[in-house]
Amino acid sequence: MRNYREGRWEASELNGGKFCEIVYSILNGHLAGDSYPSRATKPARFKDACEDLAKAAKTYPESARLTIPRLLIPLYDVRNRRGVGHVGGEVDANHMDATFVLHAAQWVMAELVRIFHSTDIATAAEAVKNLTDRTIPAIWKVGQVARILDPSMSLANGTLLLLYSEIGPQSDKKLAKDLEQGSMSNYKRVLDRLHQARLIEYDRPTGAVHISPLGEKTVEERLLP
Repeated sequence: MRNYREGRWEASELNGGKFCEIVYSILNGHLAGDSYPSRATKPARFKDACEDLAKAAKTYPESARLTIPRLLIPLYDVRNRRGVGHVGGEVDANHMDATFVLHAAQWVMAELVRIFHSTDIATAAEAVKNLTDRTIPAIWKVGQVARILDPSMSLANGTLLLLYSEIGPQSDKKLAKDLEQGSMSNYKRVLDRLHQARLIEYDRPTGAVHISPLGEKTVEERLLP
């Protein structure tokens, strides 16, 4: 996530290749009666190894035997055949391929959570969302308080950065506390302006504040190092 967010497409896609090897090792161990290796290993023929997982007993989840292994093959091909893990690929590492790798890996991770923790899809997806790494050097977290380390940053930009650093909505009161705003009426006007610019969604009655896709893009292009 961090490499993708910072535009390092090649690093992001290489991480996707390692992710495939780890997931294969997990599935292979699970389908062999929960006999897991001490560390992940790369099979000699990755495509054939993934297809062989389909031979496991049908008492195991279909997703573990068929769906995930079938997705791992093209996911791994991005690393091997697209100018990432080796020179001479058809194309160099790029945003489109990195986006596929990221979202495919997120889907696989959610399926693993669903399978191994016997939960539903929505709960598994939320768990993976909450695992997303949004560590931002410009924010210092002390207990339940988050501080913007750049004292020159505007209140509006500080709000966007705080929202971006967390998963899900935050309350206007929590944001005001973190930004050390003593007057809620003044701070709400800042939130209203961000709302009007479609950088956030601000529900005044409940105080809930969500960052919008446009707000996330603004943070990534202007506020992150």
